[in-house]
Parts: sequence; C-alpha cells; structure tokens
Amino acid sequence: MAARLRQHYQKTVVVALAKEFGYKNLMAVPKLEKISINIGLGEATQNAKLMDGAVNEMAQIAGQKPVVTKATKSIAQFKLRQGQSIGCMVTLRGDRMYEFFDRLVNVALPRVRDFRGVSTKSFDGRGNYTLGVKDQLIFPEIDYSKVEKTKGMNISITTTARTDAEGLALLRQMGMPFRQ
Repeated sequence: MAARLRQHYQKTVVVALAKEFGYKNLMAVPKLEKISINIGLGEATQNAKLMDGAVNEMAQIAGQKPVVTKATKSIAQFKLRQGQSIGCMVTLRGDRMYEFFDRLVNVALPRVRDFRGVSTKSFDGRGNYTLGVKDQLIFPEIDYSKVEKTKGMNISITTTARTDAEGLALLRQMGMPFRQ
C-alpha cells in the first residue's frame, strides 16, 4: 500500500500545482525528492555514550538506521580529533520519506510549545526547505523516560522545484503549516 501522503500528492497536489503554475506536462510539477535528518553532537567528544542514544532515537524517528558522521579534521580548541564520531544523519526517500513527512506535519510540529507555524524564510533559493527542531521529544516514537539529554536536529526537505515560490506552494499543498 502506498503512503497516504503520496496518494494525496498524486491525486490533488499535482493538479493544483499544474493549474497554479501553468505546467503543460505533469512530470514538470515539483515533487519531494528526499528528506535528510541530521543530529550534530559536539558534546559526544567528551561523552561517547551520547552517540548511542542519538543513533537509537534517530532510528526510531526515521524508521531507518542512521549513518554516524565523523570529524574530517582535528580542531584543538574544540578538543576534536580526526575520525571522532560527532553526529548522525539519515536520508529518506520513497514511501519512508512520505510517512516521515506525514508524521512531521500532522503529529510532531503541532506538539511544539507555542507553535504558530514554520517560517517561510528558510528556503535556499532553489525550492529546498530546511527547519531546525530544538528537541526530539516532539516525535511520539521517543519514550520520555529513556531520554538522557534533549538533542536538536536539522530536517532538510529537498524538492525538484526550481524556485522558492514553487517549493513553498508544493509544501503548503502537502500540508506544511507555514506562518501567515
């Protein structure tokens, strides 16, 4: 069974965007390409146990095993050595990406305290969107009692849109709660 959001995209979003931007070919309509989630843990230089917690939580949130990122060069001021684990990331595509986006928009973001919508200024000029989340507890998969430390994460949504206006229209149609 295809993801609920993918069916919504194919049935309603494609038609609406083609009408709004005047696409003659339906394959030219922008779509979600991938979602990358990244947790950077600078504190993992002192405490290596934090890394295991971050990897487990990321696997629960994304439904896929994350890759541990390592430092490319040593920086003495940060007590950082080359090859030391300093974060983890995961790239979602296909149905997993749609499932995650669905959960992010409909479950996780509304659980943020004092949430009024996400900013429309976080586009990169080519229709891709990035947002930062201050704490991983907004995802229902995370068990509050097992969390040692709150960790923030960056979520980058890559689209095939050519401009920010197209990317904004696509994400708004997909249900992303932007500020008015």
